[in-house]
Amino acid sequence: MLIIILKFIVSAGICIYLFLRVTSRKLISNVPKAEEPLYRQQLEKDLHHALENEEFFLVYQPQVDVPRQKIVGAEALLRWEHPTFGMISPEIFIPILEETGLICPIGEWVLLSACRQLNKWEEHLTSAIRISVNLSVRQLMMDDIPSILSGIIRETNVDPRRLELEITESGFLTHTESMIATVESIKATGVNIAIDDFGSGQSSLSYFKYFPIDTLKVDRIFIREMISSNCDQAIVSSLIFLAHNLGMKVIAEGVERMEELELLSDYKCDEIQGFLYSKPLAVRDFEDLLASEGIFNYDLVLQ
Repeated sequence: MLIIILKFIVSAGICIYLFLRVTSRKLISNVPKAEEPLYRQQLEKDLHHALENEEFFLVYQPQVDVPRQKIVGAEALLRWEHPTFGMISPEIFIPILEETGLICPIGEWVLLSACRQLNKWEEHLTSAIRISVNLSVRQLMMDDIPSILSGIIRETNVDPRRLELEITESGFLTHTESMIATVESIKATGVNIAIDDFGSGQSSLSYFKYFPIDTLKVDRIFIREMISSNCDQAIVSSLIFLAHNLGMKVIAEGVERMEELELLSDYKCDEIQGFLYSKPLAVRDFEDLLASEGIFNYDLVLQ
């Protein structure tokens, strides 16, 4: 009965989508409140089989060096194409993965897949790039996450210096000895560690004291208000100044306008990520973008 109801909802929704060209997010928001629990239950059930059914894939959003305006990295982002509902927003399915614990095996698959892709790219690159992968709080709580990471690095034969693990603020909230030891063990593998979405949660400067952080990613909430807000300008410029004095690199997230880029350039921000330069791209599209900048050669295979 549940599947029949959901198929009816989705079928009707697809008709609305085709007729009115509404976004998938708006389509989901239009699901009647009474049906939302049913929809979520179905997604949770289907997520248990999505990995084995090969419904997940990765897209890559460029990270661009501000002074040189060149791609120096990419963030690997998880996407889910449901066999019935189509593309599901990460804002919908990622929290379910976190709550159910499925984020641990799926997060490991993301890390392995991203490293395999980086290994393939390195055969064609004329200059090195970095790949960033999100590491969830649930993964951080796994005792064997450092050994899992080491195993993936060995299996894929990637240079760990070209791998950056992004941890959200919530991952640093607990300054326990075990958490600090875990992050230090991860760092010992040779990878870089970034604090993601800084400023979106319970930000604390103590993170910089207790954890070996290489990169600070400034949350888009500050970036999008910079043009009209002196307060946000002061916050962003101060964060960049502080991070640089602590030996960290700074990436501004969610950059969408030239005015934002100009301000960030004035503040000596190292890198940007956002729709101003590119949306997240499929593998071949990302390769085409790299090729257009002369740092990827389809004919080059390093011996």
